[in-house]
Amino acid sequence: MAVKLNRKAFDHAKKLIRRGKVVMDDRDAWSEHQPSAKEENNFIEQHGFGEYSKWHLGIDDEEDENTKKRYKFPYGDFEKVHRCAILSAESRAGQYKHLDIGMIDERRHKKAA
Repeated sequence: MAVKLNRKAFDHAKKLIRRGKVVMDDRDAWSEHQPSAKEENNFIEQHGFGEYSKWHLGIDDEEDENTKKRYKFPYGDFEKVHRCAILSAESRAGQYKHLDIGMIDERRHKKAA
């Protein structure tokens, strides 16, 4: 699996956060807040995989573009960024050694310096 940072999604998330479209929820809330498979399918049907991809911080470039398997580490509910999703994504990325994803905070700090 070749998972890398989805720069388009990363930039989309930053824009949403700047516009105040963020939920500052608890670390463990993502299992309750994440969209269901049905909600994901409805979103894809209405908006396509291009928009769906903007809600996932990782891309597995070994998977077909028009499959949900290609997109990893969701960070929101198709309307707002969820803090719990970002924390979950970074944790899981670290577990699976997807360092490109797990270094999101480090990149932000480097740019600020």
